[in-house]
Amino acid sequence: MMKSVAYSKIEGKIKAPSSKSMMQRAIAASLLAKGQSKIFYPSFCEDSQASMRVAQALGAKIQNAEGMVIVEGGFAPVRGELDCGEAGLCIRMFAPIAALFSKEIKMVGHGSLLKRPLDMIEKPLQELGAICQSNHGYLPLQIQGPLKGGKAIVDGSVSSQFLTGLLVALPTLERDTELTVLNLKSKPYIDMTLQVLEDFGIQIHHSDYERFFIQGNQKYKAHDCYIEGDWSGAAFMLVAAAIAGKACIDNLIFDSRQADRKILDVLQAVGAYTAIQNDSITIAKKNLKSFVLDATECPDLFPPLVALAAHCNGVSRIAGLSRLEHKESNRGMILQKEFAKIGIKIGLEEDTMLVYGGTVCSGKINSHHDHRIAMAGAIAALNSTGKIEIENAEAVAKSYGDFFQDLSSLGAEVTLLA
Repeated sequence: MMKSVAYSKIEGKIKAPSSKSMMQRAIAASLLAKGQSKIFYPSFCEDSQASMRVAQALGAKIQNAEGMVIVEGGFAPVRGELDCGEAGLCIRMFAPIAALFSKEIKMVGHGSLLKRPLDMIEKPLQELGAICQSNHGYLPLQIQGPLKGGKAIVDGSVSSQFLTGLLVALPTLERDTELTVLNLKSKPYIDMTLQVLEDFGIQIHHSDYERFFIQGNQKYKAHDCYIEGDWSGAAFMLVAAAIAGKACIDNLIFDSRQADRKILDVLQAVGAYTAIQNDSITIAKKNLKSFVLDATECPDLFPPLVALAAHCNGVSRIAGLSRLEHKESNRGMILQKEFAKIGIKIGLEEDTMLVYGGTVCSGKINSHHDHRIAMAGAIAALNSTGKIEIENAEAVAKSYGDFFQDLSSLGAEVTLLA
């Protein structure tokens, strides 16, 4: 599917989408809790649906009701194959959960997930008593438990998602477990995990994110939870307001543990008008100056930050480039390639991206089936010399299915092309 977004002045108010990261964690915890958990303000993006599908295959009963998802916990795998779609968190989080069971389980996926590394999974699961074999570090993944606990070393340099899965699964074992975690990235995402686990009655202790102590024989308690707004998706709309008008975004928690809350600090630093009231934030366009940011702990902000930096005066520097290689695309290189098509120069120097502010021109870009590339191109178009056509625009459904509808509701000129 191809869409075009034209130069537009935006104004209005929308609600931030629900966090797919929190939704998937809540689904996993609900699976392991005895009884019925209700998840209010759920996310139904493709990644969230993948986690619900996997939880059902592992024994959960899930039904949609008005404004909520009801999960009847009960870990008893009913299928031997788990389809994780293209969801990286789903595959890495549910692998340790699948290893709780003695039945052999095969984990599969599609699209970009076939290229995302899983070699951090095998050895720790083996050290903790399970059988685990990947296809040379990639899907499919063959797992057979049960996990026994003990001690293991976890590589956190590529992603924190597998550690999240271990923290979800290990408290249910009879034996205590101690994890030594090397070079952990995206620590705020582990804080999110610990928050959800605490809500479901699970306690985990750690020493500066380097050693995690997981007591066994803990019981998940059914819990009614509310999924907070997604700062990752909202970041695009906040940037849209900063470069093309004025908008109010509701449903954002300002003391959230989400790493991408950092976008608010950047918008204030570049000089955008910012007003905060309760769970709403209003952003308006002003003259914007370049910025410097270390995005190592919040790499999903790179695409909206590039759209923002393209409209700032001067050269913006964003560190943490190495975190982009194993996303839905090699995002650093793809951002450089695609934004060059619309007149924006991007330099890649070691672990830093340099974005040269300038004039965004009309043109055509390809999302490379990466949801955040598609959204970044659409936002950049709002203050372009005309319009930008986006190939494979349907990729936004992975995390933010209503993205183009929300953009249109703010006044953006969005057109579906044949």
